[in-house]
Amino acid sequence: MAAAIGLRGDYDARSLRAIAKRSKDGPQARRLLALASIYDGGARSEAAKIGGVTLQVVRDWVLRFNAGGPDGLVDRKAPGQPSRLDATHRAALAALIEEGPTPAIHGVVRWRIVDLCQWTFEEFRVVVSEQTMSRDLRKMGYRKL
Repeated sequence: MAAAIGLRGDYDARSLRAIAKRSKDGPQARRLLALASIYDGGARSEAAKIGGVTLQVVRDWVLRFNAGGPDGLVDRKAPGQPSRLDATHRAALAALIEEGPTPAIHGVVRWRIVDLCQWTFEEFRVVVSEQTMSRDLRKMGYRKL
Protein backbone atom coordinates (compact mmCIF):
# COMPACT_ATOMS: atom_id res chain seq x y z
CA MET A 1 0.00 0.00 0.00
CA ALA A 2 1.36 3.41 -0.96
CA ALA A 3 1.97 6.14 1.59
CA ALA A 4 -0.73 8.77 2.04
CA ILE A 5 -0.33 12.00 0.12
CA GLY A 6 0.75 14.78 2.46
CA LEU A 7 -1.14 18.03 2.92
CA ARG A 8 0.25 21.50 2.23
CA GLY A 9 2.42 22.96 4.95
CA ASP A 10 1.10 26.52 4.77
CA TYR A 11 -2.24 25.68 6.45
CA ASP A 12 -3.19 24.00 9.70
CA ALA A 13 -6.40 22.62 11.23
CA ARG A 14 -7.31 25.89 12.93
CA SER A 15 -6.97 27.96 9.75
CA LEU A 16 -9.02 25.45 7.74
CA ARG A 17 -11.80 25.52 10.32
CA ALA A 18 -11.79 29.34 10.25
CA ILE A 19 -12.02 29.33 6.45
CA ALA A 20 -14.82 26.75 6.60
CA LYS A 21 -16.71 28.93 9.07
CA ARG A 22 -16.50 31.94 6.73
CA SER A 23 -17.30 29.93 3.61
CA LYS A 24 -20.67 30.45 1.95
CA ASP A 25 -20.24 27.22 -0.04
CA GLY A 26 -21.50 24.21 1.94
CA PRO A 27 -19.60 21.49 0.06
CA GLN A 28 -16.35 23.46 0.34
CA ALA A 29 -16.85 23.86 4.10
CA ARG A 30 -17.48 20.11 4.47
CA ARG A 31 -14.30 19.32 2.56
CA LEU A 32 -12.28 21.80 4.62
CA LEU A 33 -13.53 20.29 7.88
CA ALA A 34 -12.64 16.80 6.68
CA LEU A 35 -9.11 17.96 5.80
CA ALA A 36 -8.84 19.77 9.15
CA SER A 37 -9.32 16.41 10.87
CA ILE A 38 -6.35 15.07 8.90
CA TYR A 39 -4.25 18.04 10.01
CA ASP A 40 -5.25 17.18 13.60
CA GLY A 41 -3.68 13.76 13.10
CA GLY A 42 -6.87 11.85 12.36
CA ALA A 43 -7.01 8.98 9.93
CA ARG A 44 -8.15 9.41 6.35
CA SER A 45 -11.03 7.04 7.09
CA GLU A 46 -12.16 9.42 9.84
CA ALA A 47 -12.00 12.31 7.37
CA ALA A 48 -14.07 10.23 4.94
CA LYS A 49 -16.73 9.73 7.63
CA ILE A 50 -16.77 13.46 8.40
CA GLY A 51 -17.14 14.27 4.71
CA GLY A 52 -19.61 11.46 4.07
CA VAL A 53 -17.51 10.07 1.22
CA THR A 54 -15.06 7.27 0.42
CA LEU A 55 -11.30 7.25 0.89
CA GLN A 56 -10.76 7.79 -2.83
CA VAL A 57 -12.79 11.00 -2.71
CA VAL A 58 -10.77 12.23 0.29
CA ARG A 59 -7.62 11.56 -1.74
CA ASP A 60 -9.06 13.62 -4.61
CA TRP A 61 -9.83 16.44 -2.15
CA VAL A 62 -6.25 16.34 -0.86
CA LEU A 63 -4.91 16.62 -4.42
CA ARG A 64 -7.26 19.51 -5.21
CA PHE A 65 -6.37 21.25 -1.93
CA ASN A 66 -2.63 20.83 -2.51
CA ALA A 67 -2.94 22.23 -6.03
CA GLY A 68 -5.31 25.14 -5.37
CA GLY A 69 -5.57 25.70 -1.63
CA PRO A 70 -9.03 26.23 -0.12
CA ASP A 71 -10.33 27.66 -3.40
CA GLY A 72 -9.43 24.37 -5.09
CA LEU A 73 -12.18 22.69 -3.07
CA VAL A 74 -14.97 24.80 -4.59
CA ASP A 75 -17.05 22.95 -7.17
CA ARG A 76 -16.37 24.22 -10.66
CA LYS A 77 -18.95 24.41 -13.39
CA ALA A 78 -18.63 21.66 -15.96
CA PRO A 79 -17.47 23.09 -19.30
CA GLY A 80 -20.11 21.32 -21.38
CA GLN A 81 -19.90 20.36 -25.01
CA PRO A 82 -18.18 22.85 -27.33
CA SER A 83 -20.22 24.54 -30.05
CA ARG A 84 -20.55 22.72 -33.34
CA LEU A 85 -20.03 25.96 -35.24
CA ASP A 86 -16.41 26.83 -35.93
CA ALA A 87 -14.96 30.15 -37.12
CA THR A 88 -15.68 29.36 -40.79
CA HIS A 89 -19.34 28.62 -40.05
CA ARG A 90 -19.69 31.77 -37.96
CA ALA A 91 -18.13 33.96 -40.66
CA ALA A 92 -20.46 32.55 -43.32
CA LEU A 93 -23.42 32.95 -40.98
CA ALA A 94 -22.51 36.58 -40.24
CA ALA A 95 -22.21 37.34 -43.96
CA LEU A 96 -25.59 35.72 -44.61
CA ILE A 97 -27.27 37.68 -41.81
CA GLU A 98 -25.74 41.00 -42.91
CA GLU A 99 -26.78 40.39 -46.52
CA GLY A 100 -30.33 39.51 -45.47
CA PRO A 101 -32.61 36.92 -47.05
CA THR A 102 -33.72 37.00 -50.66
CA PRO A 103 -37.40 35.97 -50.64
CA ALA A 104 -37.20 34.28 -54.04
CA ILE A 105 -34.19 32.18 -53.03
CA HIS A 106 -34.58 31.65 -49.30
CA GLY A 107 -38.37 31.73 -49.10
CA VAL A 108 -38.41 34.13 -46.12
CA VAL A 109 -38.49 37.90 -45.73
CA ARG A 110 -36.50 37.96 -42.48
CA TRP A 111 -34.17 35.48 -40.82
CA ARG A 112 -35.46 33.37 -37.99
CA ILE A 113 -33.34 31.09 -35.85
CA VAL A 114 -34.97 28.01 -37.36
CA ASP A 115 -34.18 29.28 -40.88
CA LEU A 116 -30.53 29.78 -39.97
CA CYS A 117 -30.37 26.27 -38.47
CA GLN A 118 -31.77 24.87 -41.71
CA TRP A 119 -29.33 26.93 -43.81
CA THR A 120 -26.40 25.73 -41.68
CA PHE A 121 -27.44 22.14 -42.25
CA GLU A 122 -27.92 22.59 -46.00
CA GLU A 123 -24.68 24.52 -46.43
CA PHE A 124 -22.30 22.66 -44.09
CA ARG A 125 -24.17 19.49 -43.07
CA VAL A 126 -23.89 20.59 -39.42
CA VAL A 127 -26.93 19.95 -37.24
CA VAL A 128 -27.37 22.78 -34.73
CA SER A 129 -30.28 23.14 -32.32
CA GLU A 130 -32.21 26.40 -32.15
CA GLN A 131 -30.93 26.99 -28.62
CA THR A 132 -27.30 26.55 -29.68
CA MET A 133 -27.80 28.76 -32.72
CA SER A 134 -29.38 31.45 -30.55
CA ARG A 135 -26.52 31.28 -28.04
CA ASP A 136 -23.86 31.49 -30.77
CA LEU A 137 -25.63 34.40 -32.47
CA ARG A 138 -25.76 36.31 -29.18
CA LYS A 139 -22.03 35.72 -28.75
CA MET A 140 -21.54 37.12 -32.26
CA GLY A 141 -23.45 40.27 -31.30
CA TYR A 142 -26.83 39.53 -32.90
CA ARG A 143 -29.69 39.97 -30.46
CA LYS A 144 -32.98 40.12 -32.33
CA LEU A 145 -33.57 37.63 -35.11
